[in-house]
Amino acid sequence: MPSWAPLSATELAERQRGLSEEQLQQRRIVNVNPETVTHVSATDIPGHWGPGQDDSWDIERFKQNLRFKFHQNKPYDSAFSLIGVDASIANAYRRILMSEIPTLAIEDVFIFDNTTIIQDEVLASRLGLIPLTGGQEALTWLRWYRKPPPKDDFASQATWPYDVDDNDADSATPNDHNTIVITLKVECRWATQAEDGRDGRRLAKEGETDPNERYVNSNIYAHQLVFEPQGDQAKHFSGENAIKPVNPDILIAKLRPGQRINLRCHCIKGIGMDHAKYSPVATASYRLLPDINITQPILGADAKKFQRCFPRGVIDLVKDGDSREEKAVVADPMKDTVSRECLRHDEFKDKVKLGRIRDHFIFSIESTGQFESDELFLDSVRLLRAKAERFNRHLTELEDGR
Repeated sequence: MPSWAPLSATELAERQRGLSEEQLQQRRIVNVNPETVTHVSATDIPGHWGPGQDDSWDIERFKQNLRFKFHQNKPYDSAFSLIGVDASIANAYRRILMSEIPTLAIEDVFIFDNTTIIQDEVLASRLGLIPLTGGQEALTWLRWYRKPPPKDDFASQATWPYDVDDNDADSATPNDHNTIVITLKVECRWATQAEDGRDGRRLAKEGETDPNERYVNSNIYAHQLVFEPQGDQAKHFSGENAIKPVNPDILIAKLRPGQRINLRCHCIKGIGMDHAKYSPVATASYRLLPDINITQPILGADAKKFQRCFPRGVIDLVKDGDSREEKAVVADPMKDTVSRECLRHDEFKDKVKLGRIRDHFIFSIESTGQFESDELFLDSVRLLRAKAERFNRHLTELEDGR
């Protein structure tokens, strides 16, 4: 029946009564059919069902339904369930995690000497994508650097004076409060008996092919980047809080005798919206919790076949009390990938319903290493709250005519 068609007397009476507890739970489910997905839109909107159902937003009801549960909480890899929020809120957290939380990364690379086969621009791009870490309080202390726009970007040049922070007159000038300096000065040479305890040339004549044995500095890694504190930075970035690569074994370049690199990097704070290198997460995603509803008993050989339709651990087999046969039961729906394999078999089509719970979001956050993953999610919550407060303040000013 079309949505604009008039309601029957029975349907009108049902709308007057409101939803039962079973119906309230059912409308949380996104139905997954053999070839389609239905009921994807939320219906908990005031007035959608009828006068008998109160769907107006209530803070106490929201607090009661809101739940948070960790499944895994490693420093740089966490998985948790966020239950009781709308998809727009969950997606806002995900987008903020990827593009709006500030981090430190290499922005400018000044190359004084590069005789390797890697082009200067490729080398600079590699350096920019190396994730850095340091003391979290010190990184928070670091101010923003407002980089002047390129000379050929006339639109940005026109607005540039207005983009500078009035509260920080030096924000457009690199200084010890907004810029971190990292240097790299290496040269590849033959290994010598006097300095390295082996003669690389002799080893080469004997047939040695390992460049690590024949040469020194044949592979340049991230741990060879040297942090040079400027001004007050020595007080904040010292000891374990010093700026360093998250992974010291990231390969930067391969060199051979006579080739060298001499460069200087300026690191500043930025956000993923400007460039992916500033994104604090490698992955930030969520999925809806799968819902597997077995409507009729599945016994015996069918139960084993049904179990094989799902990833290991989703379906378990238990003894049925009446028939004494093995019976299929749902053990852990979180492990399911909703492949719909069971719906391809005719014997299961009327015995199982698949879906996803629309307000149960399973988040997976993998940090690049500058901040811990659980703290990143809290930062996204704080940022969204700040945005809401700013929007509310602008509405108030609009009402006041300011």
